[in-house]
Amino acid sequence: MIKKVIAAVVLVSLLTVAIVQAMDKKTEAPQTSSEVSAAAKEGLSIGAKAPDFELKTLSGDTVKLSDLKGKKVMLNFWATWCPPCKAEMPEMEQFSKQIGDDTVILAVNIDPQLDVKGFVNENKITFPVLLDAEDKVNETYQIISIPTTYFIDSKGIIQNKYTGSMKLDMMKKYTQELK
Repeated sequence: MIKKVIAAVVLVSLLTVAIVQAMDKKTEAPQTSSEVSAAAKEGLSIGAKAPDFELKTLSGDTVKLSDLKGKKVMLNFWATWCPPCKAEMPEMEQFSKQIGDDTVILAVNIDPQLDVKGFVNENKITFPVLLDAEDKVNETYQIISIPTTYFIDSKGIIQNKYTGSMKLDMMKKYTQELK
């Protein structure tokens, strides 16, 4: 009987803590409508300007999205532990060998603390792999699921977004639709 009482007290205590924490989260400062609309504008709907960023490559070079204006960009977010990301990498590599100088693939890795270089070497990836060490670009582009790929036209406008593992024909289709 005493064990049941103790268990009930512990359960009630845990529920109380959970309710208090949930209520604390509700009382955090809400976003103003201008903050919400600014995020939506910067956001990632088709037709929006792609938010600029600057990241380092595995070799230590810096890539800035705005420096690629005039080129079509396939911007892919991925991680080394992600099975669909691994599945699309060989086709991305194949695609990188078929594209002209007017198109660039940028693969933004969101888990640079892991062995990205080993993954790249093992999979013989030659297109630029960028490291989002502070998770800022991932947050700016509001990546919820990986892989996610944005197709950005030569004027820096998002023209398409694809979530999930892509096949070569889809990569070709979306980049051909870019101006």
